[in-house]
Amino acid sequence: MFFVDVLETEGLGNRSYLAGGREAAVVIDPPRDVERVVAAAAGRGVRIAYVAETHVHNDYVSGGLELARLTGARYLVPAAARVCFDRVPVADGDSVTVEPGLTLRALATPGHTPHHTSYVLAESGREVAAFTGGSLLIGGVGRPDLVEPRLTEQLARAQHASAHRLASELDDAVRVLPTHGFGSFCSSSRSEGDASTIGQERKTNDALTKDVDAFIAGMLAGLDDVPAYYAHMGPLNAAGPAAVDLTPPKTVCGREIAERLAAGEWVVDLRSRTAFSQGHVAGTFNFEAEGKLATYLAWLIPWGKPLTLLADSPRQLAHAQRELVRVGIDRPAAAATGDPAAWLSEGGSMRSFPRADFDALKKARDAGGEMVVLDVRRASERARGHIEGSVHIPVHEVHERAGEVPAGTVWVHCAGGMRAAIAASLLSAAGRDVVAVDDGFDAAHSAGLTLVR
Repeated sequence: MFFVDVLETEGLGNRSYLAGGREAAVVIDPPRDVERVVAAAAGRGVRIAYVAETHVHNDYVSGGLELARLTGARYLVPAAARVCFDRVPVADGDSVTVEPGLTLRALATPGHTPHHTSYVLAESGREVAAFTGGSLLIGGVGRPDLVEPRLTEQLARAQHASAHRLASELDDAVRVLPTHGFGSFCSSSRSEGDASTIGQERKTNDALTKDVDAFIAGMLAGLDDVPAYYAHMGPLNAAGPAAVDLTPPKTVCGREIAERLAAGEWVVDLRSRTAFSQGHVAGTFNFEAEGKLATYLAWLIPWGKPLTLLADSPRQLAHAQRELVRVGIDRPAAAATGDPAAWLSEGGSMRSFPRADFDALKKARDAGGEMVVLDVRRASERARGHIEGSVHIPVHEVHERAGEVPAGTVWVHCAGGMRAAIAASLLSAAGRDVVAVDDGFDAAHSAGLTLVR
């Protein structure tokens, strides 16, 4: 009897898969921190015989090359993908035997990338699961605009055709197991649910219910910005990622932290937004370790900028390092753990700022005074409704556009509080008086604030 285990990488909104039988297995689109894949295979008591990539990824650094090296597995990569390492090139229709009675067939599904390939798992000749990568997602498809802007419409048409190929060649009961679509910015739309079949997608997926022109128009109109670090992921994956080094970085004291801040380096406080707002070393930025750390820190930090991490414990630091290597931030320049008081240099200063909800924002507005409401959500979120008179700068642009924020105390909000905390820390480091609105946006209407759509 076959099995499929899901390996979640929640911070990036992706999934990898371990699929196999009694003795052997294949890993689809592995994360960079491969030891958890090895542990999952050991827990099943199976040998990893194959590692397969659906495409050269644009949103994370793959662990495929390292996993193949560690396990001796054959590394399957689409033949048309331009890579700089030895692999087993696979083309449409190629098939491998994972173990007797269990096969994996390659099915060309271009669109997310020109070389994108899905894999269909069959047990005793019956197809049971389709690993669709960034092709057919749950309720959507992968974005076609990440490879080259001039190819976007061409790839969008290919994406529509690939979805139809999957739907026409596979039975309704075949499980759809995509890599993207669980919060990943590689998805062209917000996916609903976490399990599906070909039959379900045939009924509900726009790529399968709309004609090609209507599908393309709707998809392209809904595309948001993608994280800036995506530009570096494809080249890293094509070159062949190095093995991961998760040993602790160099430990620094308050004086060295101050020197790094003075040199314009990024010093990031990983503590909760509550703890950070109550007191932090002036000039540091707050990216919560438990939030979408990899996505937002890698998006905002200038690529290659030296990074120092401040954590409340070695465990929090280790968690952050693991998250960051997944997006190519391999070695922090330095780190410190403990309490903010220990991170302060002689003569240095601490800063703090208040947190509030939308009720408090409404009262502050009614009281008058010089204040500005800053909305740091994405453009698509703002289009669904925003506070009348608010200024809009998406969180990933706040650092570069801080000078555009009008005078006054800045009340920063997003949809739930995490991105507002990031933006508030950036503005506070720039010397602005801020209030971080730590509240769900649905509460803005009930607080009596006027919303504009």
